[in-house]
Amino acid sequence: MNAMETAGNVWVERLTQYSGSDLDDLCEATEAAIVEGGGFGWLKPPPRHVLENYWNGVLLVPDRHLVVGRLDRLIAGSALLSRAPRNNEAQAFAGTLTGAFVAPWARGHGLGRGIILEIERLARELGLVVLNLDLRDTQRAAIGLYESMGYRRWGTHPAYARVDGRIVPGHYYHKRLDDPAA
Repeated sequence: MNAMETAGNVWVERLTQYSGSDLDDLCEATEAAIVEGGGFGWLKPPPRHVLENYWNGVLLVPDRHLVVGRLDRLIAGSALLSRAPRNNEAQAFAGTLTGAFVAPWARGHGLGRGIILEIERLARELGLVVLNLDLRDTQRAAIGLYESMGYRRWGTHPAYARVDGRIVPGHYYHKRLDDPAA
């Protein structure tokens, strides 16, 4: 576990196993984020056992890394860093940032930025040069955050997702981690 204090009662860390109430906290934060429309492909929270299975599975997948943000010791957000499959040597230099969210009750404390910065540090340690991600057009706050952190939009899919019965666009981003300005 690699932890970094971002400010007072806000912590960001890499998680390789759950302890105490971690899994329950993560599921509750996930449910709150889904209800508010952010982060995941889920549009409504699935049954708790589905979320628990999902989060337990995350820790089992090789080349997938979980970074969480804590507010007052409770997990309040997270993001995943995934590497290309080992048979994909041509894209081994790039990682994918997915599943990033901060629960609505924990926003405004710098957790999102802290989680992304830790993902970037981890990616550099792993020898990755590029991070890729995609977002629904409805995730305006996340779009603003990533763009403010140097992620560049390279494309838009006009029919990316269906949200509340409406087809919405999605945007694709990348960031070069070897850029001195990054």
